Amino acid sequence: MMAAQQAATTAEESLPDGWEMRFDQYGRRYYVDHTTKSTTWERPSSQLLPQGWEMRKDSRGRVYYVDHNTRSTTWLRPTTHIIDAHERWQNSRNDAQASWEQRFLIQSNCGNADDPLGPLPEGWEKRSDPNSARFYFVNHENRTTQWEDPRTQGVADTPLPEGWEMRYTDQNVPFFIDHMKKTTTYNDPRTGKPGIHSNSVSIAKTFRWKICQFRYLCLSNSVPHHVKIGVSRKTLFEDSFLEIMRTNAVDLRRRLYIQFKGEEGLDYGGISREWFFLLSHEVLNPMYCLFMYAGGNNYSLQINPASFINPDHLKYFEFIGRFVAMALFHGKFIYSGFTMPFYKKMLNKKLVLKDLESVDSQFYNSVVWIRDNDINECQMELYFVSDYELLGEIKSHELKEGGKDIAVNESNKLEYIELLVEWRFNRGVEQQLKAFFSGFKSVFPLEWLQYFDERELELLLCGMQDIDVDDWERHTVYRHYSPASNQVTWFWQWVRALDQEKRARLLQFVTGTCRVPVGGFAELMGSTGSQSFCIERVGKKNWLPRSHTCFNRLDLPPYRSYEQLVEKLSLAIEMTEGFGNE
Repeated sequence: MMAAQQAATTAEESLPDGWEMRFDQYGRRYYVDHTTKSTTWERPSSQLLPQGWEMRKDSRGRVYYVDHNTRSTTWLRPTTHIIDAHERWQNSRNDAQASWEQRFLIQSNCGNADDPLGPLPEGWEKRSDPNSARFYFVNHENRTTQWEDPRTQGVADTPLPEGWEMRYTDQNVPFFIDHMKKTTTYNDPRTGKPGIHSNSVSIAKTFRWKICQFRYLCLSNSVPHHVKIGVSRKTLFEDSFLEIMRTNAVDLRRRLYIQFKGEEGLDYGGISREWFFLLSHEVLNPMYCLFMYAGGNNYSLQINPASFINPDHLKYFEFIGRFVAMALFHGKFIYSGFTMPFYKKMLNKKLVLKDLESVDSQFYNSVVWIRDNDINECQMELYFVSDYELLGEIKSHELKEGGKDIAVNESNKLEYIELLVEWRFNRGVEQQLKAFFSGFKSVFPLEWLQYFDERELELLLCGMQDIDVDDWERHTVYRHYSPASNQVTWFWQWVRALDQEKRARLLQFVTGTCRVPVGGFAELMGSTGSQSFCIERVGKKNWLPRSHTCFNRLDLPPYRSYEQLVEKLSLAIEMTEGFGNE
C-alpha cells in the first residue's frame, strides 16, 4: 500500500524548498513546512499562482487562496484547469437560466376527481396568477381573493381534540384515531371533512395522483406566516448558507419571502423561483468542490469524493440537503439534478449493477464481463479488494473482512459483484451522504417521497421541459432502420401524440435523464462525449424495447403495426425497472 502511494507521487512536480512529504498512521499523505513549522493536507506547489491570486492561512493554519480579481476565496489551489472550469461555469449562467425557465410540471386542478382535497366549497374558484405561476382562490360570494386553499385553512394552526391522534398508513395517507371511542377515520375531526378520500388509495397511482398526495402532505404540515431570507447577489451561496442553517428547520416550511439586498420588490413567487435557480447553479461552482458531473454526462450530478478538500464540506452538504427539501416542499425547481442512483438512495432503494452504467460505463462493462465469463478459466487473480485513485493517490479497500486473502471464483463472484457495486456508490461519500440526508430530514421526512420512483422524483425536483419533437427527430440517427421505415414513422407519430410528461419519461428511458441540453438535441451527451439519440433495429417482433442510457440508444424491435409499437413502448417506459433498461 505504502509503495503504491509513493509510486503515485513520482510523476508529480518536486516540492518547494523547505517542504517534506510524510504519511500518517492511516497511510494519508501530509506535508511539513519546515520554514513555518506547520503541516497541511494539500500538496504545496513550486509553480507561481495566477496573477491576482494570493495564498494565506486561517487561524487554524489551513491554507486558502484569495482571488483579488473577483474578491473571493477558495480552498482549492487555482490552476489553469480550475480557472477555466470556473469561467465556463460563470459564462453558462445566462444560457442555463433560459433553459431552466422553460421547465414546468403538471398542475392538478382541484376540481379533478383525483384531487385528494375534493371539490372547492360552493362559490369558490381556483385560478393561476400568470406573473408568479401560483394558484390563488376567489370567493365570489364576498368578492375576495386569497392564497390559502379554503379547504385547508386553519387546519395546521388548530390542535387535534383531546384523545385524538393522527397517523399515516403504509402509503403515507393520514388517518385519525379517537382513543376515547377506540375508532379510526379518514375524516379530520377539526373540519369534519375527509383529510383524504377513503377510496383514494384505490385510485390508479398516476404521476398526477402521486403529486396530489405529496402536495397534500406538504400543505397539511405547513407552518403559518412566512420566513424571510435576505441575501446578496455577490455572496449568494454564503448568505443563503448562513440564513438557512441558522433558521429552525421546521420554520423552513413557512411561506418563503426572499429578498435580494439593495433591491426593491415583493416576493409573490417570482423572486423565490429566481433564488432557487441561482443557488442551485451556485452549488456547481467548481471552487466549492462539492459535486461533480457523472462520467461524460454533463447534466447529472454526483457527490465529489474529494470534497473533503473543503474543510466545511459536511456543513455545506447538510445545507444543500435542507435546500433540496425546501425546493420539493414549496414546489420549486432546481437547475441541475442528480444521478438516478442518487435518487434511489433518497428513496431507500437497493442499488444494482445496472445503475453503474450511467455513472461509470467503463467500470460497468468490466464488471459485466466478470459476470458473464468463467473467471476460473481466465486466471484473473481477483480478490475481495477494490483499488481506486483519489487526488492522485492509490487507495485500497477490503470489500469484506479479510478480503485481501479471499480469491474471487465462479462460486462467489456474484457476492463479489454485489459488494463491489455497493462500494462503488459509497466510496468516499458516506459522510457527505449522511450530512445531506440529515439536512433533508430536518425539513420533512424522506418517507413522504415513497409515492414516487426515482424517475418521477427527478421530474418533481427538476421539472419538465417543453420538448421540441422536430428538433429531437432532426438530430436522431438510425441503425438497420432508415427514416422512411414503418417502425420509425410510427415511432415519431406516437411521440407527437404524447403529452409532455410521457415525452419526458421516454427521454428518461433512453438517455437516463428528463433534461435536454441548453443547445437542444444536437448537444446530447453520452458516456464518451457527444452522442446523438439513436434508434436501432434489434430483436424480434414480440420483444419489448430496450434502452442503453450510456449511448442514448433505443433498441426498437421490428413491430408489425402501429398499435403493437404503442403497446410495447408504453409498457417499457412505465415499467423500466427489471427488464426494459440496459
